[in-house]
Amino acid sequence: MAETETTSLTPPVQVLAADGTFSPTASAEPYLPYLEALSDSDHEQFYRDMVTARAFDTEAANLQRQGQLALWPPCHGQEGAQVGSGRAARSQDHIFPSYREHAVGLIRGVDLLGIIEVMRGTTHSGWDVADPRNGNFRPYTLVIGAQALHATGYAMGVKFDGATATGNPETDEAVMVYFGDGATSQGDVNEAMIFAASYQTPQVFFLQNNHWAISVPVTTQSRTPLFERARGFGLPAVQVDGNDVLASYAVSAKHLTDARSGGGPQLIEALTYRIGAHTTSDDPTKYRTQDVTDSWIAKDPIVRFEAYLRNKGASEEFFTGVIADAKDFTADIRARTHAIEDPDLSFMFDSVYSEDHPVMTEQREWLSAYERNMAGGAA
Repeated sequence: MAETETTSLTPPVQVLAADGTFSPTASAEPYLPYLEALSDSDHEQFYRDMVTARAFDTEAANLQRQGQLALWPPCHGQEGAQVGSGRAARSQDHIFPSYREHAVGLIRGVDLLGIIEVMRGTTHSGWDVADPRNGNFRPYTLVIGAQALHATGYAMGVKFDGATATGNPETDEAVMVYFGDGATSQGDVNEAMIFAASYQTPQVFFLQNNHWAISVPVTTQSRTPLFERARGFGLPAVQVDGNDVLASYAVSAKHLTDARSGGGPQLIEALTYRIGAHTTSDDPTKYRTQDVTDSWIAKDPIVRFEAYLRNKGASEEFFTGVIADAKDFTADIRARTHAIEDPDLSFMFDSVYSEDHPVMTEQREWLSAYERNMAGGAA
């Protein structure tokens, strides 16, 4: 299948060139003020986030291959888009991920073992979204595009509650929802944008265009750049180089600010590439060419930002320290993964509904009777 890219008349927003030099495009000019408040410490944190997220992603894929997880959806190559946008969100904002936003979960404070437990099948959602330590980061959604409706409904509630556009940047809330290029072909995403536009929700739709919906290239799904679809719903939209963490941050910061201040819903299309497989059950060599993948590897967001930091004078000690910390982080994840105990089978009925439900009661009783009969038969 062809991997040619649909092109826009306006070049995507880019701050860093592929070699890490500071070379903003003309389209980046309106966003540059949002970078001025960033310190060297902030830049170093961006790099630490990306390296840690990739190390975690690699470790989780290895754990799946070793039989510890049922499935793993890699985020390798998409760290720049995720870290930039994730760091642009404020603590009061609400994040609705799909199932690949490991870097965003890390930034929001989620214990990433919760994602491991989801993919292992030992938990319903992995973490308690009501716990403030989890940064308003919602559970992963494996139903493609469904989270866009969840986010829009929540954003409508934020507006109805008067929790946005009050003029107080410390408390005004916004909602950001992540989804991929394949999800743009789902009715749920399009319906979400209709409702968002109708109710002028304080919301940012963050589209990570990684060019492949499993084995279907984005060019099959759309003959025009995906961000231009949003304009048909009346949403301001922009296309950004998703492998440029600074561009991702600046664009996300501006559009989240606009959403919080009453500017209505916005859409960001981050151009990136899925370096690995769609999930560990997929073989991308069956449908895409290595030369194109190699061309995207050359645009690696971590390598690019490392070059930028080195040009600014970051020390070798800093880089070696980040790598060492990432190894410690993944070693802890591995140890705790092996320590996970399978829950009782009846756990599957817990929290399906907020209150007792007769269907759940009936199914729980049936399972209990079945287990007793099996135990008696075995005896």
